Amino acid sequence: MNPANCPFCTPGDDLLGNDHAMVRRDLNPVTHGHTLVITRRHVASLFDTTPEERRALWDLLEQAKALLQRECAPDGFNVGVNIGAAAGQTIPHVHVHLIPRYVGDTPRPRGGVRGVIPGKQAY
Repeated sequence: MNPANCPFCTPGDDLLGNDHAMVRRDLNPVTHGHTLVITRRHVASLFDTTPEERRALWDLLEQAKALLQRECAPDGFNVGVNIGAAAGQTIPHVHVHLIPRYVGDTPRPRGGVRGVIPGKQAY
């Protein structure tokens, strides 16, 4: 994807930010408050980020969690990164999903992120 066509490379409604990353709400949220932590540099894989970018992502992840705790009072969180089409990545620009979870938002939350392969979620 050309950065000129990338939704994360265009100005948006940033909630938080630092020199290397920014925080925005997901436009197609899984739950109330679903938030993304996005690198400022257009890079597809988390594994191709610099150490500074990774620190910036995790610093903002913690800040975004605190913000969501104040705003949404979730009961838990899922944190996820999709890397590559086989893993479900649809926008080739690094972004970390911070998904607030609420008691009752799914009937059987056990297994959490293992649910990306539904038959492997329950164990």
